[in-house]
Amino acid sequence: MSAPHFEFATAARIVFGAGSVREVAPAAKSMGRRALLVTGVSAELLGKTGLEGATLAVEGEPTLELVRRGVALALEERCDLVIGLGGGSAIDAGKAVAALLSNGGDPLDYLEVVGEGRGLHAPSAPFIAVPTTAGTGAEVTRNAVLASPEHRVKASLRSPWMLPRLAVVDPELTFDLPPAITASTGLDALTQLIEPYVSVRANPMTDMFCLEGMGRAARSLGRAYADGHDAAARTDMSLASLLGGLALANAGLGVVHGFAAPIGGAFEAPHGAVCAALLPHGMDANIRALRARAPESEPLGRYQTVARILTGNSGAAAEDGVAWVTRTCRELRVPPLRSYGIREEHLEALVENAAKASSMKGNPIVLTAGELRQILSRAY
Repeated sequence: MSAPHFEFATAARIVFGAGSVREVAPAAKSMGRRALLVTGVSAELLGKTGLEGATLAVEGEPTLELVRRGVALALEERCDLVIGLGGGSAIDAGKAVAALLSNGGDPLDYLEVVGEGRGLHAPSAPFIAVPTTAGTGAEVTRNAVLASPEHRVKASLRSPWMLPRLAVVDPELTFDLPPAITASTGLDALTQLIEPYVSVRANPMTDMFCLEGMGRAARSLGRAYADGHDAAARTDMSLASLLGGLALANAGLGVVHGFAAPIGGAFEAPHGAVCAALLPHGMDANIRALRARAPESEPLGRYQTVARILTGNSGAAAEDGVAWVTRTCRELRVPPLRSYGIREEHLEALVENAAKASSMKGNPIVLTAGELRQILSRAY
């Protein structure tokens, strides 16, 4: 964090604002003739664009088999571009399909952790990302998180060539999200602003996004939860999610997402809900470890900045940020991890797998197995 040396990459073009979904049709027509629409919501968009093509329905978290089916469908229907419309699952599935359309092979050829981890050799087919939730920031990230049920794990396809050709972020698409999804996706967005800010890979450019995004999330998450049609709050949360995606793609994440991957792979637990349950406990563990082993470190000072932004109190200590997140999770009725079938006997394996997760490499301090287990126990 001292002498800046970094790179920054994102979607080729980002369009943000109310009504911006109207940009999708003309952009798509300039990229291809037949589109594969990968979506977890209504498929009416394809008809409205005037484009021909096919639709791949995404139900739940994207799997390797779903991506294989998507590639086969795109080839059968002669689709030359992909549109991902929905939450992070639909966008990640679309990203993976677009990558394999131009690179060939099987997802396991390129998948991290459980696959061969080979790099892509060609740019993805043209891909447009249109989020309908405000949480993952997947519209501007360079990876696709896929579940492999046979391995009971989630892992990423990752390459700068997977960045979308166009990201269209229209807050109006989030107005009808129910409160529970608003809460889990919004806390995921907040996690993806806090973790890159304290990451070992934080840099001045991502810091700007994190600081701006945290302020917007702090003032608007509760309002969006209480009233889904609060346009100003929904706009803040869509922007916070976008800024978090820009930050994590270039500065990495930390312990919360280190746990989210193995938990999501082994249990039917929505990613955002898992991050929400873990966030206050991951923050607390990091702050305690930093105070004990690196009291003069920059990340500890950054946690104090996080607390000041979240609480609006210029004199807040790092621990006050944990208290704010804890209270917010309670007010937004975030369920504990045991709600998803996680039991005491699962904790050791989850700790072991989380320690090896790629997201853990960005954590501001190396946590011991005991500290990791305590996070799970408290979120459980």
